[in-house]
Amino acid sequence: MSPQVIVDGLVAGAMIGLGATGVTLTYSILRFANFAHGEFIAWGAYFALAVSGFLGALAPALTAPIGPFSFGWSLPIAALAAIALTAALALLVDALLFGSLRAKNSAIIIMVMASFGAALTLRNLLEFIFTSSPAYYAEGLQMALRFAGVRATPDALLCLVIAAIIVIALHAVIAHTAIGRAMRAVSENPQLAAIVGIDSRKIVRLVWILGAGLACLAGVMAGLIVQIRPTMGLDLLLPLFAAAILGGIGSAMGAMLGGLIIGLAESLTVALAGGEWRAAVAFVILVAILLLRPHGLFGRS
Repeated sequence: MSPQVIVDGLVAGAMIGLGATGVTLTYSILRFANFAHGEFIAWGAYFALAVSGFLGALAPALTAPIGPFSFGWSLPIAALAAIALTAALALLVDALLFGSLRAKNSAIIIMVMASFGAALTLRNLLEFIFTSSPAYYAEGLQMALRFAGVRATPDALLCLVIAAIIVIALHAVIAHTAIGRAMRAVSENPQLAAIVGIDSRKIVRLVWILGAGLACLAGVMAGLIVQIRPTMGLDLLLPLFAAAILGGIGSAMGAMLGGLIIGLAESLTVALAGGEWRAAVAFVILVAILLLRPHGLFGRS
């Protein structure tokens, strides 16, 4: 495996890993596979695009590139606003759909099918508002940095660093704080957690906020590295679930490692067989891990 393939795979894997971390958190607490999670990635990316454009219209100086990066201060500010907006969207979807189903003790398959419906609605609404044309955070070309025969843009390297910091911080919160212990307790036994005084509704809201925030960041990273499209969430959905299951449901670090493995596998496949086989890689890995180690690398059987 060449160094360039490794770098490309790590960059793509960091983006997948962030989204997969949101998937594994929501799955471990809410106990169902939320297929609308990919749409939160797309909505987060477009929220950042809209807010960044609004800020650029108000203060054009904010769009001036920061150092070697392709974007100005309007994008980091917009990303923070987009995280809040995506979290609000996730809470709205939960209040209107999933919350009422939980109150009725609906079967898991009903929740899963409802998430399919939510995904279709959100995707088509996004395409109706922004059209199907791809969009970019910056129009100018960015010069790639070269080191040891490897090319990488400053934006891609920044995404790697941000993904590493976020996942390490999230792991620390889950493993070493009171709210993290409460999340683990609800994940392991919701009834017993309620008996000892843990407010499961508060934990559910927190998980939606965290999952949506991570999805938003993954969408912004995807927009920086590739482009923004209404169907980007659908395209990333299979790699996200493959990474979450590969790492082990409930493990933030496992989800990020699973994302890196998926990213490296896709990059190697593109180099050896061509880009048309990229989509098959996540499916093959997902089937293999379900057959050989269903609880993943860091999950419990």
